Amino acid sequence: MITTMKAFAGEAIGTFVLTLFGCGAVAVSVLFNAHQGLMQIALAWGIGVTLAIYLTRHLSCAHLNPAVSVAMAVSGRMKVNKLPIYLVAQFFGAILAGLVIFVLFNPSIMAFETTHQIVRGAQESIKTAMMFGEFYPNPGVVGAVVSMPLAMAAEAFGTFLLVLIIFAMTEDCNVGRPSDHLTPLFIGLTVTSLICLTAPLTQTGLNPARDFGPRLVAWLAGWGAAAFPDKAGGFFFVYILSPIMGGITAALFFTRILAPMMRLEKHSCACACDQTTCGCSGSQSPSTEGHCACREDKTT
Repeated sequence: MITTMKAFAGEAIGTFVLTLFGCGAVAVSVLFNAHQGLMQIALAWGIGVTLAIYLTRHLSCAHLNPAVSVAMAVSGRMKVNKLPIYLVAQFFGAILAGLVIFVLFNPSIMAFETTHQIVRGAQESIKTAMMFGEFYPNPGVVGAVVSMPLAMAAEAFGTFLLVLIIFAMTEDCNVGRPSDHLTPLFIGLTVTSLICLTAPLTQTGLNPARDFGPRLVAWLAGWGAAAFPDKAGGFFFVYILSPIMGGITAALFFTRILAPMMRLEKHSCACACDQTTCGCSGSQSPSTEGHCACREDKTT
């Protein structure tokens, strides 16, 4: 029971923090023109991810993303029966962050709508709805041409790269990975880089909870159908299904192809998040450094 509560708290708090900082950066950019370029918003997201992982990595495995949790379950790094509590916590944290964003900025949103003659819920209100959920093409970018298949590919590919790097960063057989203390920083920088790559196309979701939670808040707060990118299921296919499929593909690619290459001259050293089921052998033992891989037991 205590372990379950810790996992729920870690995933909920972590997802709340990263969503709050990221969506908050988009909100102040839309409403106040506070950021002068994509890099600034991307860095805000990356910093939010980094801080969220540092804050919660000893409560849960700090997945903070349903696509990551599903990938961990598929790869065997996490027991499947833990998946529901992780997913519920992540969506709860994201919804809570969306509510906080709405409470903080709604007076300013109303003033923005009045100034720009925007009727909340009408098609033009996606200019403010984009502070909560993603749209394709990005409403803030001029000239981007993005079909649903292209948007799906961008989200799947971006999540593939994110999950692939997360797996590599937490795999002790990868001698090139940074220390455990720096891993959250590099994961945050990965998110920043991916936003710089795909945000002009899809606003870069990569995280079904981060997208759905605030989007649900916008839908309930008066944006209605305008809170969704199209009437052809783009919300689900682009921002829910594609990231999950990208994460699963990355998990299978890493565990079946890359990790075995890394272990050619080493003992097996991959591990599940549940350290009682660690696959370490020989002189290896589960890591206590806050990640879900294994390390060589230095006491032997």
